[in-house]
Amino acid sequence: MGLLDSVMGSVTGQLSQEGNLLRILSELLANNSELGGLAGLVEKFNQAGMGNIVNSWIGSGEKLPISGEQISSVLGSSVIGNIATQLGIDPAQVSNQISQVLPGLINKLTPGGVAPEGGLGNASDLIGKLGGFLKG
Repeated sequence: MGLLDSVMGSVTGQLSQEGNLLRILSELLANNSELGGLAGLVEKFNQAGMGNIVNSWIGSGEKLPISGEQISSVLGSSVIGNIATQLGIDPAQVSNQISQVLPGLINKLTPGGVAPEGGLGNASDLIGKLGGFLKG
């Protein structure tokens, strides 16, 4: 195996990990998730005093950033630990990756700056929507 094989393996692994993270986040945002879907996630942000951050991702204005530490605070060590186990990486890495992906994901799933009244749907609906976003 040469250097190119090593680099390609690394890139493929990274893309696979990002795809798995998107799948896991879709499952968390689904109406029947342990968090209670998007509404439950918004409530967790509100309880942590960070409702303005998540609402900026849904709204049509400026999107506020979030740190990995803030993500850990909102989701809790149990959820972060579970995701880390599924991805086979460190919980701190998971929090940082989520902080980079979640704002854009929520923004894409709430077109027009409005969260759908009935929630975002089930996990397979969300994964289908994400596939459409990635193609388009």
